[in-house]
Amino acid sequence: MSRPAHAVPVLSLRPVPLPAPHRGDDLHVRVSAPVTGGDLPVIVFSHGFGESLDGYAPLADHWAAHGFVVVQPTHLDSRKLGLTPDDPRQPEIWRLRVGDLKLVLDRLDVLEAAVPGLAGRLDHGRVAVAGHSWGAQSASMLLGARVLDAGGVPGEDLTDPRVKAGVLLALPGTGGADLTPFAAEHFPFMNPDFTGMTTPALVVAGDKDQSALTVRGPEWFTDAYALSPAPKSLLTLHGAEHSLGGISGYAVTETTDENPERVALIQRLTTAYLRGALHPGDPAWQAASAGPLGRITSK
Repeated sequence: MSRPAHAVPVLSLRPVPLPAPHRGDDLHVRVSAPVTGGDLPVIVFSHGFGESLDGYAPLADHWAAHGFVVVQPTHLDSRKLGLTPDDPRQPEIWRLRVGDLKLVLDRLDVLEAAVPGLAGRLDHGRVAVAGHSWGAQSASMLLGARVLDAGGVPGEDLTDPRVKAGVLLALPGTGGADLTPFAAEHFPFMNPDFTGMTTPALVVAGDKDQSALTVRGPEWFTDAYALSPAPKSLLTLHGAEHSLGGISGYAVTETTDENPERVALIQRLTTAYLRGALHPGDPAWQAASAGPLGRITSK
C-alpha cells in the first residue's frame, strides 16, 4: 500500500449500480478513492438504519484521503428507497444487508473498472468491513457473529474469509432479556452471538449511548468486545451518544452530541487500527492514544 504522508485529493463516483435480482432492486454504491497511490486496501461500509451511500462523509472522506478505497452500498432500509412496511422483503432485510456487503466483495473488479483511474490500484487481498449501528451489526456477521433463534441456537454462519478486519461503531449488544419488549417483538434478529467473531475488529462505543432498544445502559454497546475472542480492541468515547459526535454526516440533524474533536479522534484511530490490522508491520495502532476523549482497551 502506498500510504500518503498527509491527506490527498479524493475521487468519488456515485451511483455505481450492481445487478442484484435476489433483492429486487439493483444495489447502488458509492466508491471513493485517493487520486494517487497503488495497492490500496478496501473498506466496505454498511450504513445505519435509513441512511444511504451519501452518508458518513466524515469517515469515508477521511479514509479515502489517507489511502483506502471506500465502498458504500445503499441497503434496502434506506429512506431513499421508501420500502413500505408490508414489503415482503422487510423480514429479511437484515440478511439482505449482509448479502449486499458480500455482493460488493464479489464485484470489486467491476467497481474498480467503473471508477476512472482506479483500475489496477486495489489490493484485493486486504479488505475490511465497517459499519455504524445496524450497519455494524451487518458488518459483524462477516466477521463471525451469528444470530440466535428463539431457542438460542446460532443461525447460519456468514463469515467471509475475504474480510481481514472490521470497525464496528455503536454496535448493538446481546438480545433476549436485554431488549425492551418493543425491540424483542419487532427486531428478532437483534439476538447476536459474538463467540465466533474471530476476525480482528475495533469496537467503538460511547459511554453516554443510551438506547431505547435495551433495558441496559451504554455498556450494552461493548458486548461485542467483551464476548468475542481476541484479537479485539475497544475504543470507549467519553460523553459520546449514538452518533459518536457526528460521524453520520456534516451538520446532520440526528447528531445529538456534536463534537468535531471526537469525530477527528475516530477518524485518526480507525485509520490507525485498519492500517495495523491490514498491514501487521504498521506501527500506527501500537502508538495510538485516545487522550482525554476516550480509552483504548485491547485483548
